[in-house]
Amino acid sequence: REKRRKKYGKAKPWGILGLYDHLSGVKIDVAWAEDAAWRRSNKEPYLTWGDYETMKKTGFNRPFFTFSIVSACTAMMFTSILVNDWTFEPLSVNPMIGPSADTLLQLGAKESYLIVVQQEIWRLASPMVLHAGLIHFFLNMVALWFVGRAIEQIHGFFPTVVQFVVPAIGGTILSAIFLPEYITVGASGGIFGLIGACISDIIMNWNLLFNEFVNERGARLSHARVLVVLFLDIVLNCIIGLTPFVDNFTHLGGMIYGLLCGLSTIQLVSPRFLIGGDERQCFHKCKLLFFRSFGLLVCVAGIIASSIVLFSGDGETNPCTTCTMMSCVSFPPWTDQNEKWWYCDDCSKASAEGTLDTETGKFIELNLKCPNGSTETIDVNDSWPQDESGLEGMLPMLCREHCLW
Repeated sequence: REKRRKKYGKAKPWGILGLYDHLSGVKIDVAWAEDAAWRRSNKEPYLTWGDYETMKKTGFNRPFFTFSIVSACTAMMFTSILVNDWTFEPLSVNPMIGPSADTLLQLGAKESYLIVVQQEIWRLASPMVLHAGLIHFFLNMVALWFVGRAIEQIHGFFPTVVQFVVPAIGGTILSAIFLPEYITVGASGGIFGLIGACISDIIMNWNLLFNEFVNERGARLSHARVLVVLFLDIVLNCIIGLTPFVDNFTHLGGMIYGLLCGLSTIQLVSPRFLIGGDERQCFHKCKLLFFRSFGLLVCVAGIIASSIVLFSGDGETNPCTTCTMMSCVSFPPWTDQNEKWWYCDDCSKASAEGTLDTETGKFIELNLKCPNGSTETIDVNDSWPQDESGLEGMLPMLCREHCLW
């Protein structure tokens, strides 16, 4: 540890990178010490500390998976704008400054009916590289770059793939069950999976973050601040999950699956460097075996159970109608119903048939078909537009007045 401080100084990267820089340094130092001690006792040559650390930070220890996912998400963001004719939808439709729902569906967004009835199972994985818009994309890529790169550099390629892909798919399955009426996209499920793995790493290696022997003065306070920032990041993403095309079932489901995957894939530092005694070493091995088995088994069981629930349904019926409020809220709540910035309903799907007055040639009545299948008869007001496109533009407002209230 003293060699590390002399080589790099006491300055640390900001935020979660600083926390993982500390964890990575301790784990590399412990691994080198164990390897060097074994080789010395067996009279075999061993690497110096400097050479060992250089080896761990080069070659296949670079964050190739994080680079790949960021590149794929960037390519698909440009593709979605291209398919949308290089235009963005109004903020009342997509507040994330992005393409239309039809464009996102065309590129692979989650849509429960298509997954269950049309058997387009690939839609459980494709949303992880799509984003609702530029705001959604930028926030996710910043989080993925910092969290994903830090985790992959310390835990390696394959554990990071598991901690990202499994939570992303598991979170999408939960979203398809509880939000069948909404389409959703985003790498947020996988990012929250990485955050969940980060939380499990912090829990399992708590002594490395707050142990006086390992940490220099002031480091523990710095780590505590990182935990606060991590919590605020979770809250911020849950708030973003209240907007259209983004959902909190993917977020929170991904975090739970990531926590479980982390328990099964994250490397624990040998406690012999921090605590003594064979009894405690035996306890550590039992605890490690329990966490490894428990996390993996619960994760697999959860995905299997949720998949059975999803594919036993019709892809349209929501088993928990009130759960929708957890994932989308019309905003701002203090404005009139027809003056929201965005809406969280199906009224954009409303349709109608008009009745014409044969004498005047004007529409006098509309038969409004609501998203829930009911029909409402509405008299056309003289102040309303008389062309079909004008009346079609009024259908969402009429739907909210006559179908939802």
